[in-house]
Amino acid sequence: MAEFRYDLKIPKERVAVLIGKHGEIKKRLEQESGCNIDVDSKEGDVIITGDDAIRLYTVREVIRAVSRGFNPDVALRLLKQDYLFEVISLNDIARHKNDMLRLKGRVIGSEGKARRNIESLTECTISVYGKTIGMIGPAESIGLARRAVEQILKGSTHSSVYKWLEKKHAEMKRQEILGKKAELRK
Repeated sequence: MAEFRYDLKIPKERVAVLIGKHGEIKKRLEQESGCNIDVDSKEGDVIITGDDAIRLYTVREVIRAVSRGFNPDVALRLLKQDYLFEVISLNDIARHKNDMLRLKGRVIGSEGKARRNIESLTECTISVYGKTIGMIGPAESIGLARRAVEQILKGSTHSSVYKWLEKKHAEMKRQEILGKKAELRK
């Protein structure tokens, strides 16, 4: 049986979060995935090995999410089928340090309101960490969250983004209801 491997580098301040108190997060991730995870606490190097390439990729995404500021419980949602992780690099958009702070502030909003609104309308979780904005959510919603964040980063007003999201959210709910009705008729 072939063994697969990923080597990752995570920020040193996120190593303890990945390992967890008494190693419980790392153990839980290894048990649920069947992969082996070795962490160099001093350097932030992580080596993931296993014989299932798909599970290995998923574990890599969980670790990347933790390294991008997500709570491990939120990152572990990626082990579920149809959950995705997206990252937007602010390096691609910001021209200087003040620009970076302004962009992060726009996504977070006053007292976190913008982030909360996007999260509630998309059923995704957003993390603003370092020079990135990460999103975890169901496959059918992650594209909406990404587009909403990108529009805010490009300068769209928060109200116009919320209106667009509310419309899309209503469409998704309508499709969900129609799908359930069709199932009942069978």
